[in-house]
Amino acid sequence: MLRTTTRSLFKKQVILARPSLNARFYSTPIPDANETSTTGKFIDSTSKPYSVTTYARPNLVLTHGKGSYIYDLEDREYIDFTSGIAVTCLGHANDDVAKIINDQASKLLHCSNLYYNQPAGELAEKLVTTTKENGGMADASRVFLCNSGTEANEAALKFARKYGKSINPDKYEFITFENSFHGRTLGALSVTPNPKYQEPFSPLIPGVNVAKPNDIESVKAVISKDRTCAVIIEPIQGEGGVNPIDESFLVQLRQLCNDNDVLLIYDEIQCGLGRSGKLWAHSWLPKEAHPDIVTIAKALGNGFPIGATMITEKVEKALQVGDHGTTYGGNPLASAIGSFIVDTISNKAFLDSVQGKSEKFVKGLEAIAQKYPEDILQVKGKGLLLGLQFRPDFDIGKIVQKCRENGLLVITAGLNTVRLVPALNIPDKAIEKGLEILNNSISESK
Repeated sequence: MLRTTTRSLFKKQVILARPSLNARFYSTPIPDANETSTTGKFIDSTSKPYSVTTYARPNLVLTHGKGSYIYDLEDREYIDFTSGIAVTCLGHANDDVAKIINDQASKLLHCSNLYYNQPAGELAEKLVTTTKENGGMADASRVFLCNSGTEANEAALKFARKYGKSINPDKYEFITFENSFHGRTLGALSVTPNPKYQEPFSPLIPGVNVAKPNDIESVKAVISKDRTCAVIIEPIQGEGGVNPIDESFLVQLRQLCNDNDVLLIYDEIQCGLGRSGKLWAHSWLPKEAHPDIVTIAKALGNGFPIGATMITEKVEKALQVGDHGTTYGGNPLASAIGSFIVDTISNKAFLDSVQGKSEKFVKGLEAIAQKYPEDILQVKGKGLLLGLQFRPDFDIGKIVQKCRENGLLVITAGLNTVRLVPALNIPDKAIEKGLEILNNSISESK
């Protein structure tokens, strides 16, 4: 009976709570829903008892959104500075994306990779050509389509090993970097050197060496022409603390890879597709720092699951039919959405607007940092992948909670950093109000 009641209330609130562009924010904080609320009852009766224990979540059930605003089961409204962890790049319930989903769903959802389909071919071509047109990956050639970021990285690691072993059976080792994050599946986890994530699932895949970002000598100490097949790095580390990697280091890293016949993999799952203010984070770099493989996901589907691994012809030549595969990857629906996303984000005016919004954010964040110099160490990041790094003993969990109570969603990252990854088309009004809430929430957290 409770479940029926909960569903009825849920449906009623979705119908009645119409999103508006004039967000309602609270003059006094509103705590998360308690156990006697509709939200609490739904979580305790339906979500928790039947969901695997993998996430620690507040008493918050999100039901719908529009643009940079999102709503919960209690009809509370929030400015969203998370965009689903850098996923909903064009905002929630985007009208164009909804139309594409409707149109493609009425034609063909799935046909497997036993056959070609038009949207997948068009997306692969578009990723390669648009990347080159936007100053990225000069030798981009082929694309493998999959379903998520970790799958994109798994494909990259397999392709790199196949390349290395085609030269020498012992050329299978990887180099990764401190504070990096590449995914939760065993291969991607093996190159994510965080004990919190790795230790419960060890032993992981062998042959992974860890270097320090922006320290080329640390890479030289572990690279081997006979054993190393690839280096994997995020041009801007996201989960690890919003840490941009120095251009000079990436140029040196590319040269070191060339000298040792080692592939260079850029994980642009979070920092790519306009997040940095250019199509790719490595579009800011000279060709002398371009990769052999780029991994893509998150923003590519604006919330619909999709991933991609883009490679050069050098990598392609090492691959054969049957080396890798996926049942759902490259399905017509995901591919149709991906094509629209690439077209939209690669537009110069759109990318210029991202840079303009970034300047607005950075100016506001620097003003906040100046107000709390004893607590905030630095403002960092690029484009709309930004962070406020706090002193190590500051409880940033309180900031996240206070922001939520005050009508703003933010997330954290490594190195005690509050991470801001809003939709790339977030309205200026939402930026201004969100920064105001962030400032007040920091004050309330001290």
